[in-house]
Amino acid sequence: MEITGKNIVITGGARGMGRRFAEDLQRAGAKPYVLDVVQENLDVLKAETGIEGQVVDVSNEAAVEAFFEQFTAANGAVDVLINNAGITSDALFIKQKGDEITKFPFANWEKVINVNLTGVFLCAREAAYHMVKNKIKGVIINISSISRAGNLGQTNYSATKSAVDSMTVTWGKELSRYGIRVGAVAPGYINTEMVAKIKQEVLDKIIEKIPAGRLGEMDEISQTVQFIITNDFFTGRVIEVDGGMRI
Repeated sequence: MEITGKNIVITGGARGMGRRFAEDLQRAGAKPYVLDVVQENLDVLKAETGIEGQVVDVSNEAAVEAFFEQFTAANGAVDVLINNAGITSDALFIKQKGDEITKFPFANWEKVINVNLTGVFLCAREAAYHMVKNKIKGVIINISSISRAGNLGQTNYSATKSAVDSMTVTWGKELSRYGIRVGAVAPGYINTEMVAKIKQEVLDKIIEKIPAGRLGEMDEISQTVQFIITNDFFTGRVIEVDGGMRI
C-alpha cells in the first residue's frame, strides 16, 4: 500500500510513540487522525503539527462504533488502523512481606485488560467492518510488546500482549479474503516517556541485558510500522524490534 493520501487512525496517538507514528506518517503524505483520552494532549498535538484527533475511550463499544461511523461518513473509510493505545498497572501476583500477604489487585487486571485487549478488539473490529463495507483493502497494525513472553510484575500487561499476538494471526487469516492485511510490532525497551520514568539503576540493569547495548528509539518502531503498511505480502505476523533482548 502506498502511504500518500491514506486515512490512518492511530489510537493513543496524542503523545509518546503514537504521536511519533502520526508525525512520521504525516511527513510521508498520509492523513493521520488520532484518538486519545486526554484532550489537552490532543490540543497540543493539533497546535504543533496540525494533526486532528478526538477523545475516544477505546474500551467503550458504543464510543468506538460511533467514532468509526462518524469518521467514515466525514472522511471515507479508514485505510490503516494502528492499535497503539495501551496502559500498564503493574503488581506482583502474590507478595509476602513479613506476615502480610497481598494479592494482585483485580482493579489492576481489569483496567489493563479493558484498554490493551478489549480496546484493540473493538477498534480492529470496527475498522475491519468499514473496510469490508467500503471495499477498502486496508491494513490493521497492533502494537504488542517484548512482555508478551511474560514479565515479572506484569501478569495483566503480558496477558494482553500475548493475546494481541494471537488476534493478529487470527485476523490475518480471516480478513485476507477481503484483501485486508494484519500485522503487529513487538517493541523491546524503547526510549519513551514511560521508560524514562524507570529508576536509572533499574534501567542500567535492563540495558545490560540488551545485546544491542542500548534502548531502542521511537523512529525504529515507526519505520517498522511503515514497513508493514507498504509491504503487501506481509500479514498475520509479529515483528520483534527489541535489540535482541529476551526476558
